[in-house]
Amino acid sequence: MEIPDELRCVFSGKIEAEDGSYTLTVPTREVVDGDIQPDAAYRVGILKHPSSADSTEPETAPSTHQEQNHDRQSSHSAAPVEEGDHRTVDIDGVGEKGDGIARIDNGYVIIVPDTEKRDRVTVEITNVTPNVAFAEVVEHKAYYE
Repeated sequence: MEIPDELRCVFSGKIEAEDGSYTLTVPTREVVDGDIQPDAAYRVGILKHPSSADSTEPETAPSTHQEQNHDRQSSHSAAPVEEGDHRTVDIDGVGEKGDGIARIDNGYVIIVPDTEKRDRVTVEITNVTPNVAFAEVVEHKAYYE
């Protein structure tokens, strides 16, 4: 999967039925801390949740706030990396804020500050979400290694 430089945010959410239409709620943090603005138009891509691809049972919505938080925390297991993992990656793009972007395992994105396109680095994963991870550089490597 190719991720364009115009990517503004990545988050997981549920589509909910509401008065004859469907709603996808954008988390507050994406507006407050991110690059998106209320009342603006954006293009939205929908990806199948990895855990629902293999399940034949219907998913049930969490009924309490506590269950929703647990669901968000356990969703980290769907990512191909875990916090503390070390990976050698090639930076194949740079985001709008200047952070390097690496892609692994079916397009999973790792954001790496202080890198440039074509860098090869060993990173330590510091934060994992179902769709994107954040990492710090442990070592710069020669590209041919």
